[in-house]
Amino acid sequence: MSKHEKMNQAPPDTGSTQIEGFDIEINQIKLDRIDRLVDSYEKSILAHLDNEYLSRTHWSDRLADRIASFGGSWIFITLFILFLLGWMVLNSLSIFSVHFDPYPFILLNLCLSFIAAFQAPVIMMSQNRQAAHDKHESVIDFAINYKAEQEIDDMQNHLHRIEEELSEMKEMLSALNAAANQAGK
Repeated sequence: MSKHEKMNQAPPDTGSTQIEGFDIEINQIKLDRIDRLVDSYEKSILAHLDNEYLSRTHWSDRLADRIASFGGSWIFITLFILFLLGWMVLNSLSIFSVHFDPYPFILLNLCLSFIAAFQAPVIMMSQNRQAAHDKHESVIDFAINYKAEQEIDDMQNHLHRIEEELSEMKEMLSALNAAANQAGK
């Protein structure tokens, strides 16, 4: 096993690992801490975006979002199916004396047409606003990624300078060792 492989190998019983090329041990506690920091940072960014979103939107826009969200939920589908079945049973069976919309359910058809005509523009409004919100988030993500890329480049440049200085120090140390060996002879 080479010296480099030995340096990057962690003791098996500690559950720790090392970052390749570095003598930095990363154990589970440190990984958990990093995960918590990333989660905290992400939550604070999302909270800020949500607050900004709420401050920039009108109550009518938020209402359209809620209506579209409810209209696309299983609760709505279940309630709507129950409503339709109840309407048809109530108006079809002779058990009930009330038949306000007998078969072929013209009033039900009118109600369904009204709901569809009302729901479609509300859903489109919500989708347009969500698209604008997503675009805003993607711009912020791009800015964060760009900044991270710049910092990674800076760190790589710094690392290359350190490697060059270390190489120079090794050469100087070798020269000093050679000079000391010649002086000692």
